Amino acid sequence: MTQSSNLSAVLQFSQLTIQGEDAEKFLQGQLTCDVTKLGLSYQAAAIGNLKGRIEFGIWIKKQAEKHYDVVISSDCAESFQAHLNKYGAFSKFETSAPAAISPCVLADEPTFSHKDDHNTAEDTQAWMACSIATGNYWIVAATQGEFQPQELRLHQRGGMDYDKGCYLGQEVIARIYFKSAPKAFLHYVKGTGDVPTAGEKLDKIQVVNSMQTDEGFIALVVARPEQLAESDLSILDLPAALQIDVARPK
Repeated sequence: MTQSSNLSAVLQFSQLTIQGEDAEKFLQGQLTCDVTKLGLSYQAAAIGNLKGRIEFGIWIKKQAEKHYDVVISSDCAESFQAHLNKYGAFSKFETSAPAAISPCVLADEPTFSHKDDHNTAEDTQAWMACSIATGNYWIVAATQGEFQPQELRLHQRGGMDYDKGCYLGQEVIARIYFKSAPKAFLHYVKGTGDVPTAGEKLDKIQVVNSMQTDEGFIALVVARPEQLAESDLSILDLPAALQIDVARPK
């Protein structure tokens, strides 16, 4: 079995449903995005820790009134559910058990599906390649608490709202946004040799996600531009919206 086949075999996602009277209010106090603006399409978002780093990387959509569907890497699903139970103990909502959901590409966009015909290794490979090329990073257990949202360009993908009020890690995240800027941030690269694992550091360059190709590997990494310039990695183009400065527009 190839390295890429191994990766697709372990890359699994789970969906949890959160619904009830307090679902929106609770999620608004947890997520980096504005929950009141969610619709039927998955929006990348995050739940931070008190250090302003991403503890849970998720995709969320509003399925119906007071009903939200959340997708998360399966190896984070159990701790995510424990987080919801802890912080939502006094809120009126119910959380379903995690259920498997398949990554796939539809209309050239990485997304998720419950349909059996999307549950193939080829679909997973296509999702990984499309996600890496478009900056659609995924947080796994090995990278929980590793990255700040701005480092991963989440604000450039609609996954952060700086006007919505308080949420976990908001003070640190807002301070970085309004008073400074990340010196290291997300890049799309290709390299040769063995495929690095999520969270692995290549000197001072940290891997977010990676997958094998015929020539070596492609990856999303967090690094300073000067570090990449001194490395053996080749920088590839992210979508135009993710090529702009990560700092707040002046």
